[in-house]
Amino acid sequence: MYIRALGSFSKVFLLIIISISTCLNANELAESGLAKQLTEQEKLERFQLTVNDQAVPVDLKIQQPVRIAIIYPSADISDFWVRNYTAMTERLMELKLPFVIDQYSSRQIEHALQTQHTRAVLSSEKAYDFVIFGPSELALQSVNIQKLAASEQFKTFIWAFHTPNPRWEHQPDAWFDFSSAMGAEVLCHYVIERLGDNIEFAANRGIPGITDTQRSQGFIDCVEKKADWLNMYEHFGQYQKLGGSDGVKLFLSNFPEVKMVHNANTAMTIGALDTLVEESKLSDIFVTGWGGTAKEIEKIKMGELGATPMRMSDDLGVATAESIKFHIQKRESDIPHTYLGRIVVVHDKMTHEELDAFTKEAFRYSGIKQDE
Repeated sequence: MYIRALGSFSKVFLLIIISISTCLNANELAESGLAKQLTEQEKLERFQLTVNDQAVPVDLKIQQPVRIAIIYPSADISDFWVRNYTAMTERLMELKLPFVIDQYSSRQIEHALQTQHTRAVLSSEKAYDFVIFGPSELALQSVNIQKLAASEQFKTFIWAFHTPNPRWEHQPDAWFDFSSAMGAEVLCHYVIERLGDNIEFAANRGIPGITDTQRSQGFIDCVEKKADWLNMYEHFGQYQKLGGSDGVKLFLSNFPEVKMVHNANTAMTIGALDTLVEESKLSDIFVTGWGGTAKEIEKIKMGELGATPMRMSDDLGVATAESIKFHIQKRESDIPHTYLGRIVVVHDKMTHEELDAFTKEAFRYSGIKQDE
C-alpha cells in the first residue's frame, strides 16, 4: 500500500510536562568507554526534555517542504505505527515545518513487500530528506536497512527497535523505541518497594522470544536478585486472555501461597483479574499488567490491578519530529543515537486525576481510545 500525505499547519496542543531524568554518578564512569556512555545518557535526558515540552517552531525559513518516506507495517492490527505516525505529523505541524510524506505500508508478515518498498524509495526520481523504517523483523530486514543507511541523499531512522548491530557496514542515523527491559526494571523496583522482600510469586509469560524474555525473565531475574523473591511457577499464556486465566487457575490450585502475579501483556492481565474475581481471591494477590492501556488504567481505577508499566506512547513520533528539526537546524550532534521513550509505573495508590494525567500525556497527539 502506498499513500501520500501533505502536512499543513494546525493549532498548538497543550502538553502535560512530565520530566523524568536518570541520575548517574560521573565518578563511576571515568573510563573513556563509559564516559561516552554518560555523554549519550546526558544527551538522551536533554533530548527527552524537548520531547516532553511544548513544540518550539523552527526559526529558519524553509524554502521547500521536507521530503519524508516511511516504510512500516501500519496495515497490521497493532495501532502502534499509526499512533506514532500521527504524533510525528502533528508535532511537525506544530514545529511549523512544511513536509511531504510518502507512506509505504505493509503487514507485519509481509517481509518481501518491505524489500519492494525499499527499492522504490532508493529509486525515487526526487530524493528524500529522511527515511523512517519500521522493520517487519530486524534480522530479515537488515540488508534493506543497510541499503538505506548507505545512501548519502537522506538520513535513515529506525522505529520499534533499539539494538544497533556493530557488524553492519552501514549504520542508521538514529533508533527510536521503547525498552521492555526498562519496563521490567522500573516495575521490579516498584513492587519491591511496595511488597518487600521474600515474596512468593508466579508469572503469566507470553510467547518464548526476545519480547517475553525482556518483559518476564528480566522482571523475574530482578526481583530474585534484589529482594530474594521466589518464583513458584511460570505459565506461557501466549499473550491471550484465556492464557492469563488458565495460568491463575494453575497458580491457585497448585501454589496457593503465591502473593503476586506478573503478566506480560494486557490480554493476560484481564484474564488473570477476571479469574481472581470469580474465585474471590483478588484481595489476596497483587497483580501487575503491562503497557498501561486504557483497559489496564480502568482496572487500576476499579481497584483490581495493582500496577503496570505504562509507555508514554506518543514519545516516539514526537522524538522523530524533533530529530528532523534538529537536523535542519544543524544540531544533529544533540540527537541521541538510540532514543528510548519513557516508561513509568502507574498504580492503585494514584488518584484518578493522576492516572488521567499520565493517560493524556501518553496519547497527547494520537488521542485516547477507550477500547484499547
